[in-house]
Amino acid sequence: MRSSIVSLLLGMAAVMVGSLTADSVMAQEDVAFRSYLESLRPRARAMGIRDATLNDVFATLTPNPRVVQLDQNQPGGGAYAPIPNFEPYRRTHVDAARIGRGRTAYLANRARLARIEAETGVPEEIMVAIYGHETNYGAYTGDFDLIRSLATLSYEGRRRSLFEPELLATLKMLDNGVPRSRLIGSWAGATGYPQFLPSVYLRLGKDGDGDGRVDIWNSEADALASIANYFVHAGWRRGQPWGIAVSVPMGLDRASIAARTRPARCERVFNRHSRWLSMAEWRRMGVVSSGGNWPADPVMATLLEPDGPGKTAYLLTSNYRAILDYNCSNFYALSVGLLADAVRQ
Repeated sequence: MRSSIVSLLLGMAAVMVGSLTADSVMAQEDVAFRSYLESLRPRARAMGIRDATLNDVFATLTPNPRVVQLDQNQPGGGAYAPIPNFEPYRRTHVDAARIGRGRTAYLANRARLARIEAETGVPEEIMVAIYGHETNYGAYTGDFDLIRSLATLSYEGRRRSLFEPELLATLKMLDNGVPRSRLIGSWAGATGYPQFLPSVYLRLGKDGDGDGRVDIWNSEADALASIANYFVHAGWRRGQPWGIAVSVPMGLDRASIAARTRPARCERVFNRHSRWLSMAEWRRMGVVSSGGNWPADPVMATLLEPDGPGKTAYLLTSNYRAILDYNCSNFYALSVGLLADAVRQ
């Protein structure tokens, strides 16, 4: 009996020690997290963020392990890793339902879309296609607390150089009067109908309905105007298409059109593109427009064959690069362009 009691007491002691150890680790983690937040004050003050704002929000923050897990589970892929076919992606992202909802959004916003296009040169359908791809026309904009998510990812440190500026930008938004309840979005910080990062909102958000506020969470007018403003700053060229679908002759010497420079960014994306040639040069090589339409002869374009030789290919202008600036993925940019074309028809 005595032996059983001793064993029980020892077991209870071990549990208590374990519990104390876990509590101690949690306490140390909390101290480290709060110390990190306090280290941001000088930079926040330099941005004009008031101490009262920082005091109020810092007191509410705790780390969110879920966003760290989501960040660490992001798929990789080297610059020269095999690329899957685009066609399965196209079928699920440029489907009848998305096109139908896009046409509804397009018709409902025609007056403001036409005005924005006249001001910026960004086509109405491109604005609608971005809106559709990012949030399914406002149906889902994310449900993560931006400040908590970005504070966690910044503190964790693996990609602090990316997330810390976005955390500070979100704090600036809060200090500017954007309600905390509105600062909701993806786990990585994208928010609102256009899924802007906070720094992009501060830099390029635009009032589209004239009420003096930039509300990309509730105002379609503000969201569409902000999307167009993004593309203006990304270098969109008025009157030029994003690209055209083409067929390529089987005998095309692909080595002769290979890109000659190494991409400065997004190697996995740009390594799939040919070098730049004019539309006239592509025609002389036997490339044929699938729709029969050709941009002007001097327009420069690169060739992309996302499903390999013998399948639909695309000649892509500098406006395609503007879409890549929004999201550096060939599949994303192609589907935006194709959805825009379908919505406009």
